[in-house]
Amino acid sequence: MHHFQYRQGHLHAEDVAVARIAAEVGTPVYIYSTATIARHYEVFARAVGVPRHRVFYAMKANSNQAVLATLGALGAGADTVSEGEIRRALAAGIPADRIVFSGVGKSAQELAFAVERGIYQVNIETESELELLSKVATAQGKRQNAVVRVNPDVGAGGHAKITTGSSANKFGVSFEAAGRIYARAANMPGVKMLGLATHIGSQILELDDLEAAFKRMAALTAQLRGEGLAVERLDLGGGLGIAYEMAAANDDGGERIAAYAAMIERTLGTLDVERGFEPGRLIVGNAGILVTEVLHQNLRPHTTFLVVDAAMNDLVRPAMYEAYHEIWPERQAGPDVPRKTYDVVGPICESGDTFATARTLPETRIGDLLALMTAGAYGATMSSTYNSRLLVPEVLVKGAEYAVVRPRTTFEDLIALDRVPGWIGA
Repeated sequence: MHHFQYRQGHLHAEDVAVARIAAEVGTPVYIYSTATIARHYEVFARAVGVPRHRVFYAMKANSNQAVLATLGALGAGADTVSEGEIRRALAAGIPADRIVFSGVGKSAQELAFAVERGIYQVNIETESELELLSKVATAQGKRQNAVVRVNPDVGAGGHAKITTGSSANKFGVSFEAAGRIYARAANMPGVKMLGLATHIGSQILELDDLEAAFKRMAALTAQLRGEGLAVERLDLGGGLGIAYEMAAANDDGGERIAAYAAMIERTLGTLDVERGFEPGRLIVGNAGILVTEVLHQNLRPHTTFLVVDAAMNDLVRPAMYEAYHEIWPERQAGPDVPRKTYDVVGPICESGDTFATARTLPETRIGDLLALMTAGAYGATMSSTYNSRLLVPEVLVKGAEYAVVRPRTTFEDLIALDRVPGWIGA
């Protein structure tokens, strides 16, 4: 369930009119719903057995401080992939003992920071990283909790660029080498080896591949225990998908989540382990929209281009992943409003700056507002200043209130990031 609905003919975010936010904050603008974020987290947490097991929100999906603080207050931890994300989680009030550090390219500096702060767990992805963690933690006189991320050679996901569990992907140690590396880690200084991790991809809608991967993890757990090694934790990653083409449905993913939880019990229920989960998109995807204004129409013999003020630098998913986002007009169209087919495009000087092709919408005019739905995940976090465009503001709604939780940057701020060397004449 999401909390973006029409009331009296106009789109609302919870109890706030979208048109009001657009008028007061400007467009393009991201709008997030607190009620949707909370609802999705609570449904997932109950299904997977919190507090016996743990949820670490994958903050790469949306790392706004207000979003993190909202989830932290609900009891969520954070799955991070950089020192910057660890710092953002800490700044939002998520304690270090609820932070996991994943990622294939952790530097000595990043590991030193994580160890110094005493985070809950480092997910080790290469043997050289294991050696580096041992060295860094030993230098601090500490033993860092860690698990080994295993690549089970079971890839899945909604696009080749978000599949992570195949042997062709860069993530994790190979299944064949996992046992040897785990045994070595169990005897290394500076490391307290507690278990295994896996994550096979993102936007997974069918459970067969996840089940196959989890069965391999169960077998590996049994093998390691048979060798006298302790396995106390299984980090099962994230990746459970959402319905991008059903944004209008009254669906919080509850049925899919329930089936996922049942599959885990069926596959791993006999193992006495603490399970960790790292959902991201599942929590915030349907909780956000990107609101944009129609700037121009470009009539061609084969189509009409709607040129909007949002662009691929604001929401890159359609350009990068050929991703689909429903588009809702801010003003609800009645049955008498004609429908037309449009290409919805942004102003950036790239043909790839296209949000939708041959999309049927109610007849749309210059100045109308459109909402790109299901934009709460991998929207603002992947934005850029390409074409020297300003970063889009983010707004969080709670009931009848809203707050700007990231203001629009200024051109002065953008230009001031650069430095002109002295040898260039003034």
